[in-house]
Amino acid sequence: MCGILAVLGVADVSLAKRARIIELSRRLRHRGPDWSGLHCHQDCYLAHQRLAIIDPTSGDQPLYNEDKSVVVTVNGEIYNHEELKAKLPTHQFQTSSDCEVIAHLYEEYGEEFVDMLDGMFAFVLLDTRDKSFIAARDAIGICPLYMGWGLDGSVWFSSEMKALSDDCERFITFPPGHLYSSKTGSLRRWYNPPWFSESIPSTPYNALLLREMFEKSVIKRLMTDVPFGVLLSGGLDSSLVASVASRHLQETKAARQWGNKLHTFCIGLKGSPDLKAAREVADYLGTVHHEFHFTVQEGIDALEEVIYHIETYDVTTIRASTPMFLMSRKIKSLGVKMVLSGEGSDEIFGGYLYFHKAPNKKEFHEETCRKIKALHLYDCLRANKATSAWGVEARVPFLDKSFINVAMDIDPEWKMIRRDLGRIEKWVIRNAFDDEKRPYLPKHILYRQKEQFSDGVGYSWIDGLKDHASQHVSDSMMANASFVYPENTPTTKEGYYYRMIFEKFFPKPAARSTVPGGPSVACSTAKAVEWDAAWSKNLDPSGRAALGVHDAAYEDTQGEAPAAVTDNGLRPAIVESHLKPVAPASAV
Repeated sequence: MCGILAVLGVADVSLAKRARIIELSRRLRHRGPDWSGLHCHQDCYLAHQRLAIIDPTSGDQPLYNEDKSVVVTVNGEIYNHEELKAKLPTHQFQTSSDCEVIAHLYEEYGEEFVDMLDGMFAFVLLDTRDKSFIAARDAIGICPLYMGWGLDGSVWFSSEMKALSDDCERFITFPPGHLYSSKTGSLRRWYNPPWFSESIPSTPYNALLLREMFEKSVIKRLMTDVPFGVLLSGGLDSSLVASVASRHLQETKAARQWGNKLHTFCIGLKGSPDLKAAREVADYLGTVHHEFHFTVQEGIDALEEVIYHIETYDVTTIRASTPMFLMSRKIKSLGVKMVLSGEGSDEIFGGYLYFHKAPNKKEFHEETCRKIKALHLYDCLRANKATSAWGVEARVPFLDKSFINVAMDIDPEWKMIRRDLGRIEKWVIRNAFDDEKRPYLPKHILYRQKEQFSDGVGYSWIDGLKDHASQHVSDSMMANASFVYPENTPTTKEGYYYRMIFEKFFPKPAARSTVPGGPSVACSTAKAVEWDAAWSKNLDPSGRAALGVHDAAYEDTQGEAPAAVTDNGLRPAIVESHLKPVAPASAV
């Protein structure tokens, strides 16, 4: 991950203004500690803080076309850059950076090239010939981007809110899958997949196709010139990422540079469910496994720093971001700069435990669509900012555009939880990788019950956070919460505590409006809370709030959660695999 800051059309072009933009850009240096760049053209400034993943020696930004009339500052990775370069035979590339292709694509195709990019990205491009500019964000919002407006008529773009919040009168989260053009002065959506309309698909489930598309997604994300690894919680999603990466690593350039033994990383409280499961998966795959421990107090001590970096007061996001933030620091200390992670699967396949209560396939599918559309406000924000706080890049194979298109085109009847048929949550992806001849994972890991990251690191983590918040937020403070915080009023002491910290760093009304609100149970949207009347009395984002579903569910709305959980015992009836034998790795 890198940090970008672009300020266009400023009224003041003095040296003091240049110094101010450099100062603001430094607020993003944690994202890109390897190099700082700045391009100035009249009243336009494009700044960049680089984390060097591809072409570390010559890919410093901003990047240019041949005559430097087109300037671009980019955060992200373009996985199909070699294929795109092949379509531009008359263009001369100055670096081996995957992102330079953006400048040349603009020369060739104008503003209509963004859908050609396969990757995660947020960029601002300036055409100095007419001083027009565009900004765009990837399809799902894996890379963060904010847009703001100054009182002097300037337009701002930044990877994080902290670099523009002081100088902009108003700012917003730049919407995923959108492009802004100065020529029209408006945003338009460039990403228009079939699932976006939320109409119900009818394509039959094809397990082999689903597996093939996911393997391709993982393989393309092994593109790196620096050491990397996989975040392995021991749950289904991260275990599948690690299994596929381990299986195909030796075919890659990365293996030739850094060795063919995959490194995996896990964090948790001592004795937590994730640590045990991750160790078992790592042993099965033969990875070089790194296990990190933290205490509840260490997590609490990091809360202010976490909220400053992730820029949200959402309870679930903060709970999960804290251990990820602590783990990323340890990972960076080992010299690793890029990791693969399992975000996105639960949204695509209805993996959260509340999906057990979906009344029909229509509502199931519509909820998955709503969840994917909101990922940039939750899991994508967490995965990106918690890791980039320490100069580590997180890549998410489940959010590959092509994979999502295939997965969201499946008739949702196949995704529904049907215990009578032996189908638990995410059965379609579990079954796709249930290969008897060349197993990807042990059966009990492949069919392990969903455990949210903030739960899986140790149940006492959440209980400790609640206790800590109760010591700092009084009953009278909660009684007046609606007057102090009329927008997105916190409904728990934990939420109130996070809100106080957030407002200390980001006091403007525009900042609090970038954070979503509304009731939620076990990470549901507000709409899905309606699926079970009991949930409205137990609004907590923990997976254990899914009463009657999670094996370690809260006993009642006031009950204490167990400090530990035994093997969940959730084993579906064995489903006979209908997959064809798997081809050798090199042929897949």
